Amino acid sequence: MTLPSAQTLWSSLSVPAILLDEEDRAIGINPAAEGFLNISSRALMGREIFDRLAIDAPLEEIFARVRADQATLSINDVDVGTGDRAPVVCNIQAAPLADRPEAILLLILPREFAERFGRDQGMKSAARSAIGMAEMLAHEIKNPLAGITGAAQLLSMSISAEDIELTDLIVAESRRIVKLLEQVEQFGNLRPPELRRVNVHDLLDRARRSAQLGFAGHMTILEDYDPSLPPTRCDADQLLQVLSNLLRNAAEAAGAKGGTVRLKTYYDRGLRLRRSDGGGTVLPLQVEITDDGPGIPPDIVGDIFAPFVSGRENGTGLGLALVSKIVAAHGGWISVDSHPGRTTFRLSLPLATDEEETA
Repeated sequence: MTLPSAQTLWSSLSVPAILLDEEDRAIGINPAAEGFLNISSRALMGREIFDRLAIDAPLEEIFARVRADQATLSINDVDVGTGDRAPVVCNIQAAPLADRPEAILLLILPREFAERFGRDQGMKSAARSAIGMAEMLAHEIKNPLAGITGAAQLLSMSISAEDIELTDLIVAESRRIVKLLEQVEQFGNLRPPELRRVNVHDLLDRARRSAQLGFAGHMTILEDYDPSLPPTRCDADQLLQVLSNLLRNAAEAAGAKGGTVRLKTYYDRGLRLRRSDGGGTVLPLQVEITDDGPGIPPDIVGDIFAPFVSGRENGTGLGLALVSKIVAAHGGWISVDSHPGRTTFRLSLPLATDEEETA
């Protein structure tokens, strides 16, 4: 029996595989990796892997250990994205090559990738259609709702006290529908961010104060800040909305009994995101919002940033979708790790440049 050639085996691998040289530049990419990254081998060859992949793991440290120990290193449950779509949970393996010790074979093992990708595509398509229809109808629906609300309020002035409860219900439900329509309009008409140099701790303090005076008055909010954190580049109003939405989610998850939210910032250069011009963007500024609530249901945690996906019975499913859209518009990254008793949303943000103005 004739053994298949190395090239045949390489092409037949069903998992994405990339060969890297001593400077972490791609010198080989198999068809499975081309499909996963949505890029041709010709376009990737000779480029640093960080220019195309956003992997939520310290790859520089991993590669250094593999080269130093000449041993395979595996990391499980890592978010892997390309900048073109939402991240996929994967296991990654980095291994040295026997005949070229400084080179590395990188294997990306998507966890239930085919099933999840198909579900995501169907969900996103349906969500886009629903949002588009809601945007078209929102204005027309809000006008008669305003009339219904006004009529109910006038009616309440001339009816018995026993029936006022019914008119109050009409007003409350009408306002709830208007609020939902406004969220849909806001999601579909988000303006481009006006980027300035911003101290993220100032925004965290504003979001914390506002939350504790309102929806999070029953929560304990702790701070764990890195005071040396440099400024980020963002639209202050939009990033404040992101932080407020995440705090609101934590407060609503805790319910009336309350709980604890921890705000943490730190510096970590382990994440890079591909820019639209093909370069790699480092996202070293990390902001974590952690609560001790019940956690996100496991069956939706992978889709929690998709429109109309909610872990709450009366949730609209647009809050986290808007958060994700704002963060993406800033060139940032958002991820979530959730278990019963601990849910952490992490924002990874870019550094401000010297040329940018201060907000």
